[in-house]
Amino acid sequence: MPTPRDRRARLATFAVFFVQGLTFATLLTQVAALQKKHGLSDGELSILLLVVPVIAGAGSVLAGEVAKRYGSRWVLRVAQPLAGLAVVLAGLAANVPELVGANVLFGLCLGAVDAGMNMQAVTVERRYGRPILTGFHALWSAAAVIGAIWASAAGGLGLNLPATFAVAMVAGVVIAVIAGPRLCAPEEEHVETPAETVTSTGSGGSPASAGSGGQGGPGGAGRRFPWRPILPLCLAMAFLYVGDASISNFGSVYMDKIMHSSAAVVPLALAAYQATTFVVRIGGDFAVRRYGPAAIVRIGGALAAVGFAGIVAAPNEPLAIVAFGVTGVGLSVVAPQSFSAAGRLDPAGMGVAIARVNMFNYVGFIVGAALVGGIADAADYQIAFAAPLVLAAGIIALARGFQPKTRLAASELTEA
Repeated sequence: MPTPRDRRARLATFAVFFVQGLTFATLLTQVAALQKKHGLSDGELSILLLVVPVIAGAGSVLAGEVAKRYGSRWVLRVAQPLAGLAVVLAGLAANVPELVGANVLFGLCLGAVDAGMNMQAVTVERRYGRPILTGFHALWSAAAVIGAIWASAAGGLGLNLPATFAVAMVAGVVIAVIAGPRLCAPEEEHVETPAETVTSTGSGGSPASAGSGGQGGPGGAGRRFPWRPILPLCLAMAFLYVGDASISNFGSVYMDKIMHSSAAVVPLALAAYQATTFVVRIGGDFAVRRYGPAAIVRIGGALAAVGFAGIVAAPNEPLAIVAFGVTGVGLSVVAPQSFSAAGRLDPAGMGVAIARVNMFNYVGFIVGAALVGGIADAADYQIAFAAPLVLAAGIIALARGFQPKTRLAASELTEA
C-alpha cells in the first residue's frame, strides 16, 4: 500500500516528466524555424541535430554514474533547470556557433534528465508494487502536446523564437524547482537486495526479488550487470527512437517542404503524434496488467509501421497529420515498457540497466537524424520516412524480450 511519502514522490516525478516533455517539444517544434533563421541546408541541419543525441548519450552515462553514488534526485535538480536555459539560449543564438553551444548544453541536460526521471519512475513503481510507469510517460506526452500547441499559437501570433521559448521555459523551470526536493532520496532509491540472483517477473507486475542490479552499490559490490538480458530492450529502444527522431526532428520540416503548410499548421504533425501517444499511455498500465508487456509492444510495432507507411503515402495535410497520429499510437508503449523491464532486471535500484537502455534512446536519435536526413538530402522527406517504417516493424520481433522468464544466477554476473 503506497504511503503519503510515496504519493508525494509520485507527484514530483509526474512534474519532472511534464517539464521534460514541455522542454523537448518547445525546442523540436521550431526546428524548421531555426533552419530558416540560420540558413541551414538539409545536410547541415542533419549534422546540427546529431549534436544533441551524441551529447545526450554522454549525459545519460554521466547521470548513471552520478546517480549510483548520490541518487537521481541530485541529477534532476541540477540538469532540468539547465535544460530550460539551453532552450532559451538556442532561441537567442545569433549565429550557428552559438546555436551549437546551446545544443551541446541542451543535449547534456536532456540525457541526464531522461535517465534520472526514469530512475525516479522505476523507484516509485517499485514502492507502489504495481505497473504505473506508463502513466509518467503519458504526462510527458501531454506536456509535449501543450508545447506543440503553444508553438502553433505563437506562430499564429507572430512571436519570435526567444519569446516563444522563454514563455514556456520560465514555467517549466519553476515547476522543476518546486518538485525537486520532493523526489525520492538516495536511501529510498537504492535498495538492499540479496546477492544470489537477479530475477525478472516476466509480467507487468511488481518488481521481482532479485540480486545485484548494479555495481559498487547495495547488493551489487564488485559485480557488473550483464548485457544479454537487456539487449532486446536496447534494440527496441533504438528502433523506437529512429522513428521518434524522424518525427521530432523532421516532422515540422516535412510539413513545411512536402505539404507546404503555414506556420500555424507546421507544428500539428508533432502535436498529433504526441496527442495520440498521450491518449494511449493513459490506459497503458491497465493494458499491460491485462495482456502483458510483450503483447502490447508487439501490437505497437505493427501500428507504428502502418503509421509510417501513411506518412510516406500521404497526399495532403489532413492525411499526413492522421498518419503522424497513428505512428504515435504504435510507438507510445515501447519506451515505458523498456524502462519498466530494465527496472525489474535492476531491482537494487542502482540505475545501471536503466541508464544503459536510455543510452540507446540516443543511438536511435543519432541513426534517425543521420539516416532520415541523409535520405532526404538525396531524395526528399516523404521517401526518407520509409527508413523508420522498416525499423518499426523490427520491434515486433523484439517484443518477446519485454517479458523475460529467465533467472540470472550470481555466476552469470561478471566480476568488475
